[in-house]
Amino acid sequence: MKHPRNIFLIGPMGAGKSAVGRHLARTLHLSFVDSDDEIESRTGVDIPFIFEKEGEEGFRRREAVVIDDLSRMDGVVLATGGGAIVNTDSRSRLGGRGFVVYLYTTVDQQVARTKKGRERPLLESSDPRATLQELLDTRDPMYREIADIVVETDGRKVNSVANEIIDQVS
Repeated sequence: MKHPRNIFLIGPMGAGKSAVGRHLARTLHLSFVDSDDEIESRTGVDIPFIFEKEGEEGFRRREAVVIDDLSRMDGVVLATGGGAIVNTDSRSRLGGRGFVVYLYTTVDQQVARTKKGRERPLLESSDPRATLQELLDTRDPMYREIADIVVETDGRKVNSVANEIIDQVS
């Protein structure tokens, strides 16, 4: 397989998209971008604030514009937000403009990985596990629809996941 110009990482929150993306970019001498970071940079506020003021629908509109812009870049590893694929246009753009890697992780692993760290508006519920399960049930077919490969991340170190991706794109 020809070495891809762009690698797009998709998957649920807690799958390791940002950490794996940074490692891949360094190793492959590509630029790294994170769509959530770009949204925050463009708006000057954090994602929970956008959710609070505009709701998920407003956030998804912003996200679709950012995915369109970032997926047009050349020589990039892009870590997307977990819900970036719910937008049909974003799925089409990601699938058509780069090599798409679905980082799959179980709900148990997501729960463990999302307990600490950044605020996650979709997990502001009385039962985050049930929310994560519902999101995975809904989104898994969309991730798989555009994925060139699926890489499981449960219990694995970042460099191991990145090396598996590199082996498959080389």
